[in-house]
Amino acid sequence: MAPGEDKEESRMFAGLRDRLKGTNLYDAKVAAIHVKNKVGKFGNLINSNHRHDEEHEKLTDEKRTRVAESHRFASFAPERDGNKIKWYVDGQDYFYAVSVALEKAKETIYIEDWWLSPELFLRRPPFYNQEWRLDQVLKRRAEAGVKIYIIVYKEVAAAVSCNSAHTKHALHALCPEGSPGYGNITVLRHPDHNVFENAGDMTFYWAHHEKFIVIDYEMAFIGGLDLCFGRWDSRQHPLADVHPAGVQNEMFPGQDFNNNRIMDFKTVEDWKSNELSKADYGRMPWHDTAMCVIGDCVYDIAEHFLLRWNFVKRDKYKRSDKVDWLTMTGREGENEDLVAVQRPKHPVGEYIHHPLSPLETRSWAQGQQGTVHAQVVRSSCDWSSGILTEHSIQNAYCEIIRNAVHFVYIENQFFITATGEEQSPIHNTIGRAIVDACVKAGKEGRKFRVIILIPAVPGFAGDLRDDAAMGTRAIMDYQYKSIHRGPNSIFEQIKSQGVDPKQHIFIFNLRSYDRLNKTPAMVEQEEKSGVKYQDVQRAEAEEIMSEGVHSTTDQQPGLGDETTKDEQERLIDAKRKFEAQRGAVGLDQATTSMDSIAHTAMLNGGTVSELRWDDDLDKEKENFVQEELYIHGKLMIVDDRIVICGSSNINDRSQTGIHDSELSIVMEDYNLMDSVMDGQPFKAGHQAATLRRLLWREHLGLLPAQPLDASNDPNAQPADVCPNDVMEGPEYEFVADPMSDQVWDMWTGNATTNTQIFRHLFRADPDDNIKTFDDYEAFLPRHNKFKAGHLHDPFMPAEEVRQKLDQIKGHLVWMPLDFLCDAPMAEKGLQ
Repeated sequence: MAPGEDKEESRMFAGLRDRLKGTNLYDAKVAAIHVKNKVGKFGNLINSNHRHDEEHEKLTDEKRTRVAESHRFASFAPERDGNKIKWYVDGQDYFYAVSVALEKAKETIYIEDWWLSPELFLRRPPFYNQEWRLDQVLKRRAEAGVKIYIIVYKEVAAAVSCNSAHTKHALHALCPEGSPGYGNITVLRHPDHNVFENAGDMTFYWAHHEKFIVIDYEMAFIGGLDLCFGRWDSRQHPLADVHPAGVQNEMFPGQDFNNNRIMDFKTVEDWKSNELSKADYGRMPWHDTAMCVIGDCVYDIAEHFLLRWNFVKRDKYKRSDKVDWLTMTGREGENEDLVAVQRPKHPVGEYIHHPLSPLETRSWAQGQQGTVHAQVVRSSCDWSSGILTEHSIQNAYCEIIRNAVHFVYIENQFFITATGEEQSPIHNTIGRAIVDACVKAGKEGRKFRVIILIPAVPGFAGDLRDDAAMGTRAIMDYQYKSIHRGPNSIFEQIKSQGVDPKQHIFIFNLRSYDRLNKTPAMVEQEEKSGVKYQDVQRAEAEEIMSEGVHSTTDQQPGLGDETTKDEQERLIDAKRKFEAQRGAVGLDQATTSMDSIAHTAMLNGGTVSELRWDDDLDKEKENFVQEELYIHGKLMIVDDRIVICGSSNINDRSQTGIHDSELSIVMEDYNLMDSVMDGQPFKAGHQAATLRRLLWREHLGLLPAQPLDASNDPNAQPADVCPNDVMEGPEYEFVADPMSDQVWDMWTGNATTNTQIFRHLFRADPDDNIKTFDDYEAFLPRHNKFKAGHLHDPFMPAEEVRQKLDQIKGHLVWMPLDFLCDAPMAEKGLQ
């Protein structure tokens, strides 16, 4: 055929295709192509490289590699100057700031979380802040026209109880078809567990673990806090939530009151339920950190979200018109592949360009907003983002630790790391970086400390002796082997080079105490009404967490509610009976005992001995409780200059890139302040030094307890409202020098005293006196005489208990490095 005839035939068939578009025949053809592609996914079972083997995919991989190689830490994102970054310590400040920022959203909201609870109250007490429940805030913004995009981890139900299906359906049902805001909230879950859809891409063990928010491309929040139950807390970290003056004063409704050492979250789709009685147990307190960012780094955080969104679109929703492709200014044309935009021959869904208004109108695009030099880093790979493996978070940790001169301060949920290849299957080498930094300092005769704070029990388990806790013990086993057990541990590797590790590395936990305000009058109220306080707390949750806007399907609000109308009426009637007896037991008058005494461990909090109790002090003893203060933050501060904060734990899941997906930010404030380091004048970064000083004062009990009303607290506002209040004063100056002997004496002294008192009063475990499982039984016998977390010896004099609690300051305790040191902590297969 002549060339001219070939062109003419091509034009003829193109015209025929155009005429057929929109006809049943054309639609049938496209549907057949989609079915073919769907079935074709089974081929991925034998081609694990299927996202990287075609020519256009190889070109994209090469482009991403060139970008990463041009950046510090081999990150996808460059270093950025002029960011305004604000820190948040604990959930009260963070969630309040998020509520303010979300309420001001005008165009778009991106949220990425491991777990998102639509019924989370961003402000407390919940009864008086019902409009600030997360789903209600998002509903208002959707009705105002804001487009809301959410990605959550799709869990394996048999292993994790976060129920992302409830999250998706509850949020989609906020704005049903025909109502304002319909279609403005889209929730994606990933990875898929449908063998017919994703046979070759099944991921059961790894998770999407990022926690960040981007609002209008104007600001972002990033850190360790998911928008979910169990995370809200104040710096005094209360355990108690019993309120004789009225259940409307409670702080942790429904499943937001949780203690994983006693009972893990259950049936979270029934968000109002809670099988753990507040009248009998304390909650598990939660310590965390996060950042608010205004500046060029917002763009990088948004870029990561778009990569994830478009990858999920490609991986799971490619043939769904309910999920659109998102394009991005600066990642257009030949660079749109960097955010995984694809343009198939028969696309389904629209291509929506972001931001919705010009990027150059953002405040940070007009010029530098702050003084923080920052860079976004991540752990990501083929299964999580469709990219070649990136572990720039691990690269950042290792390089920054090796370059440390004075101290490394770490708060993390886990600490599992290797010093070399001999500790397989552990491969992240943060441990080797710590060894190198300590050995270098030791040989130079330089004062140098690595201070690590991790949870006493890193996983969620009940009694550590139970078979069900074997997985948790295995994690603890790995941690001890990372730190000091065995020749390849950090301690032994340092010692092998002639340096004493005990002069450089110090490891701590946090622990808190409180008193349940289960007064004699409240007990009498239960008896007279025939209603337990647990039923009253359930009724309260029913009242403030059940407006009928949720469902098990997206379009049928109110259906699928776990609580039947009969049960609702029973609970309401029970609460009415309970409240009817208030006057009869004298609770119509003001109660004199406090609902929480956690403030007594803080600055100017008084002492337990001077507090009122409305009965015999021997009865009070039954209500004292303790619990580990769960460290969930993923934070590192080095030399009062550099900070890393984000979602990444110190373990292989978070650090190697091939497992959990993570996002963190590395920050160095160029605004230098006059400070002190080891007694010498020192220029510290303002952000790093002020954050470290606040954290240390909280842990030492040198900060006052927080009031519930955060409306006038500068630290509970977004970064565009005001900077952090560093809370200057004598305590601020006292902790200025992180290497000061006086500060270190208080730090270790508080930890020692607190550890001894928690051991004496509560037999808090784990403990250094438990070296074998027989020791465990002698230290803390297994019987049902005493409730978990309560006083160990009921015959101890009441005044002695009070006086001992008076001595606890802050929350620091030593990590028990000898715990089960003479026993196999886990089965050989898990070891």
